Amino acid sequence: MKYVLLICDDEKVSPTNEELAADPAHQAYAANLERRGASLGGARLRPVADATTVRVRDGETLVSDGPFAETKDFVGGIDIIDCADLDEAIAIAAGHPYASWGCVEVRPVWE
Repeated sequence: MKYVLLICDDEKVSPTNEELAADPAHQAYAANLERRGASLGGARLRPVADATTVRVRDGETLVSDGPFAETKDFVGGIDIIDCADLDEAIAIAAGHPYASWGCVEVRPVWE
């Protein structure tokens, strides 16, 4: 089954890309995904200040700067994984370093 892991964190305390690359916990997480052959892709997202939200209401396109919702935690990245079942997806999500201070939402993909 395919799952998307929505990696959520408080952007005010989020590490830089360089810090993530040098972090042993992130290196171990990436190695675990590679060992399992589970990674289908992923990306870190730019800050929410760079987001644009689009809505269409009554035929009018409404565009606003910023995220859809005002909240402390924001989706800062995604991992797309392929694994046997939800239990394995949860195990992978629990191994993500952000699970220990932010959160990782596990969402199945419609196929």
